[in-house]
Amino acid sequence: MKKTVLLFGAAIFVAIWAATPPLARAYRNALAIAKAKSAVQSKVQQVPAYHSAAPKGALPATLPASGFADPLTKKAYSYAAKIKPVLYQLPCYCRCDQAAGHTSLLSCYRDLHGSECEICKKEVFYAYEQSRRGKTAPQIRAGIIRGEWQKVDLAKYAPPLASGKQ
Repeated sequence: MKKTVLLFGAAIFVAIWAATPPLARAYRNALAIAKAKSAVQSKVQQVPAYHSAAPKGALPATLPASGFADPLTKKAYSYAAKIKPVLYQLPCYCRCDQAAGHTSLLSCYRDLHGSECEICKKEVFYAYEQSRRGKTAPQIRAGIIRGEWQKVDLAKYAPPLASGKQ
């Protein structure tokens, strides 16, 4: 009887052991899928505030470009005024949604924030150039989320320094 119980116990052990690797793989795969989903959700949560659809009705004005002495800032506000419906649908990666309650990149140009922030300027120049190339606001937003705005060279938009002749 002891021998039968021992053999039966060994058979159960072997059966469990043989089944464990596929179960373990399935468990590891499930964990990997859960981690991937979590990473995607985390990335989605990290996107700053924006409006997912075009505005319904008129948008508030941006600050007038003429109110700024700095040529780069003047150009940024001038461009922002030209593409307000696009900016309304774009996030701003300086995180002003958290710090200042902004709801989109357009908010940055409705107050002085856009004049003080290099990120806002890079994003508005990126958005302006992309919209001139025929890109839609969702396409521009996708580029901003991918970080393409970081490649913008602000020197391209600033006037050249006057050369002093001596």
